[in-house]
Amino acid sequence: MIRTAVGWHVEMEFKEDDQHTRAVAMVRLPDGTEVRAHGHASRHRVDANQPRVGEEIAGARALNEIAMQLLTKAHMEIDDASGRTSHPINV
Repeated sequence: MIRTAVGWHVEMEFKEDDQHTRAVAMVRLPDGTEVRAHGHASRHRVDANQPRVGEEIAGARALNEIAMQLLTKAHMEIDDASGRTSHPINV
């Protein structure tokens, strides 16, 4: 059996100030589809300024949104191929 290796390319960009971090994530799928999502993190005024932590939180939120969009996309493709409504795909 021949197996094909498939790769996805994920890009993350961040914009930050002293209190907020915004992330934009994009995944490019082999079919040419690009899925984009945003994430946000806010630093409480008494917390130390740790930009990496803000990036991790905002990035995780953006990637979580991409995961949900991919599950929806897969669900619709299953329905389109089968001609019926399938059971929801859970995380």
